[in-house]
Amino acid sequence: MIKFRCILLGFLALSFFSCKNDEEKVEEAPTESFRNEVAATEVRVAKAEVKSFDYLINAIGKLEAASQVTAVIEQAGFLIELNVTEGQSVEKGDVIARLDPTEAQLRLDKAEISLRNANAEYESMKLGYETIFNSGDEAQINAIDEQLKAKSGLFMAEVELKEAMLNRARCELKAPISGKIADLKFKEGSLVGANQELCEILGTKQMILKVKVLESDISLISPNQKAEVYSISNSQNTIEGRVIGINPKVDENGLVQVSVAINSTANLLPGMNARAIIRAPQNNSLVVPKDALVYRSGRAVVFSIENEESKWNYVEVGKDNGEEVEILEGLEPNSTVITSNNLQLAHQAPVQIVKD
Repeated sequence: MIKFRCILLGFLALSFFSCKNDEEKVEEAPTESFRNEVAATEVRVAKAEVKSFDYLINAIGKLEAASQVTAVIEQAGFLIELNVTEGQSVEKGDVIARLDPTEAQLRLDKAEISLRNANAEYESMKLGYETIFNSGDEAQINAIDEQLKAKSGLFMAEVELKEAMLNRARCELKAPISGKIADLKFKEGSLVGANQELCEILGTKQMILKVKVLESDISLISPNQKAEVYSISNSQNTIEGRVIGINPKVDENGLVQVSVAINSTANLLPGMNARAIIRAPQNNSLVVPKDALVYRSGRAVVFSIENEESKWNYVEVGKDNGEEVEILEGLEPNSTVITSNNLQLAHQAPVQIVKD
C-alpha cells in the first residue's frame, strides 16, 4: 500500500512539472511568430518628393462685359428710326437710332443765316479801318479785328452755328463702342426726353470674371497670373484667362475681389456664372499624393514603409490642390508612402507592395 502511494505521488509530480514546462514554452513563444501568421496587406506606394507644387485657388463668380456703355438720347424728340434689336452686334460709330431732325435743322439754317449776316456786317465795318489794316502793325491790326468781330456779332454767330450743328448731330445716336445691344427701352415712334437711356451696349469681345478669394490666399495672387476658367453651362471646356486686378479691400466675410480677363468669349454672356482656378506655384515643397493622407482621431497621418512594415507618421499638412498635399512636418523626403489600403492600417503591420 505504501509502495502504491509513492508511485502515485511520483506520477502526479511528473505531470505537474510537465505542464509547467509547456506553459513556459507558450509564454516564451516570440511575437515574430504571430506576425508571420498574419497575411501582409497589399498596398500601392509613392515617393514623398520635394518639388514645385501647384496650389490651386478655386473661386466662383459672374461674368461681366469688359466694357459696358449706356447709349443716351441727349435731346428730346420723336424716335423716327430704330436700327437695332436686343442681342444685335454693332460696331463703334454705327447709327443705332434717329430722332426727327426738323426742329434741329431749322435752328441750323437760322444759325447759318445769322453767321452770313454777321460776316457781312464785319466786312462792312472793316472798310472804315483800311489804313490800320494796311499799316502792317500786327498788334494794332489784331486789336481792331477783335473789336470789329465782337461789334458785328460775328463771334456770337460762330458759336451759335456750332451749337446748332451739335444739336443737329445729336439727332443721330451712334454706338460709342463695338458690342451687343441689351436692355432696349424704346420703340420706333416713341417720344423721348433729353438724357434718357435708349439701351446698353456690352463690349463682348472680352469678358471679365469677378470672383471672391479668401484673404489668406490673396498673397499668392498677382497681376498677369494665369487662370483657368470654366463656365457653369460648359464645365468641360477650359478657357484661358489672366488676373488683371485685385481689389485692395477685404469685405466683411474676409473675401477679396479678383478680376480675371478671359481671352475667348465664345458662347459666353454677361451675367453667366463661372469658376476660376488660379495656379499658385510653391517651390521646394515636400509633397505626397492626397491618397497617402488619412486621419486618425482628428490628426493627419501618413504611413511609410520600413522593413516591409507600415510606419505610422503624424504629419502637419499644408496646402492641398486636390491631387497632392503639402507636408510641412513629420515626414522625411524620399520616404516611400502608402497610398492604398491605409484607412484601417495599423502601425508595424506587415505590407506587400503591389505594382501596377
